Amino acid sequence: MRPGRRHELMRRLWGDRNARLYIAGQSLSTFGDSALWLALGIWTKMLTGSASAAALSLFMFTLGSLSGPVGGMIADRMRRRPLLIAANLATAVLVLLLLLVHDRNQVWLIYAVMFGYGLSAGVLGPAQTALQQTLLPEELLGEANSALQTAQWGMRLITPLLGAGMLATVGATPVIIGDVVTFLVAIAALFAVRVHEERPAPTEQHWFAEAIAGGRHIGATPALRQLTLAGVLATTAFGLSETALFAVVSKGLHRPDAFLGVLISIQGAGAIVAGITAAAILRRLKEGRLVTLGLATAASGFLLQIASSTPAVLVGSALIGSGLPWITVGIMTLLQRRTPPDLMGRADAALDLVLCTPQTVAIALGAGLLAVIDYRILLLAIACLMLAASVFLLTRPEHRDIAPERPATATTGAVP
Repeated sequence: MRPGRRHELMRRLWGDRNARLYIAGQSLSTFGDSALWLALGIWTKMLTGSASAAALSLFMFTLGSLSGPVGGMIADRMRRRPLLIAANLATAVLVLLLLLVHDRNQVWLIYAVMFGYGLSAGVLGPAQTALQQTLLPEELLGEANSALQTAQWGMRLITPLLGAGMLATVGATPVIIGDVVTFLVAIAALFAVRVHEERPAPTEQHWFAEAIAGGRHIGATPALRQLTLAGVLATTAFGLSETALFAVVSKGLHRPDAFLGVLISIQGAGAIVAGITAAAILRRLKEGRLVTLGLATAASGFLLQIASSTPAVLVGSALIGSGLPWITVGIMTLLQRRTPPDLMGRADAALDLVLCTPQTVAIALGAGLLAVIDYRILLLAIACLMLAASVFLLTRPEHRDIAPERPATATTGAVP
């Protein structure tokens, strides 16, 4: 696509009132979430002196988020904007309960809040994806996903340090109040959005059949099924790499564990650059090819981390970070383009469950494998896994030329 056309699309995106409000609200909400989650883990460690207790707080969030398929069904049974307003408000009230935590005897409240946060995420994620599909014209979906990925990774670079720093200097209360404020701002942005949504028609389907309808849609759509399979291989590879990075720092580079923070920051910088360029590449290569590029880029980054050289490992970290937004933007944009609006919430929830489950298992598997094999062999296997996914997509005719057709809107519509 010629540069003038790309600039025109970006101008349209930022000139669209709904797009500005939606992206600003989501970005600020991510800011609060990222700051709070790490701070809660550190706070739990401070209160109990136990690293296991701190890890349990993150596990409780993961446990709650497994409700995603039910959340997706709720998102498709209700109008998305009122649902998002109610869910954001309920989560803000839930977070305020953390103000009652004063010593280790109230740590159970942190666990309860994190579990509730996970339940909320299971509703918010599908509803947000579905509302975005309704708010924006199809040609701006890629630009919006690219902008959201850029903002998300930019937040991840600063908010964990900000949350931990505030916790250490002024305590947990400002972090908690700050997160609540971000929910309130997101609610205000949702109230300001102009959108008309018809009430979804009642269904006579059994609740289980309705809950799995999103997954069945993905499975029945070849292009989506193929990108999802490639995504599963990618998330498995990233899961295996979580523990391997510690070995890269200690055994490969012979540096202290704190150097891992440098690698993560370099990954984040690479992801920001990739997020900025994702929409432009997407317009030229289409979704499947963008995911292919992301997989191949991340694979070469993992190969570079085999070298016992700091410059090579740093470049590899940047490449790994670059691959993530390209994979995410490609998959999410095709999902939005190829899914009917009345299925969008369930399809998003099904995709999230299918991608996150193998990653969680792979994290544990990677830790076990490092006890019996050299970390360089594991990195080689990770790179081969991602290259295999890349080659698979490269050979699929469905991704050579995807017609930009959006399923007919059954129940919703944006207000001009």
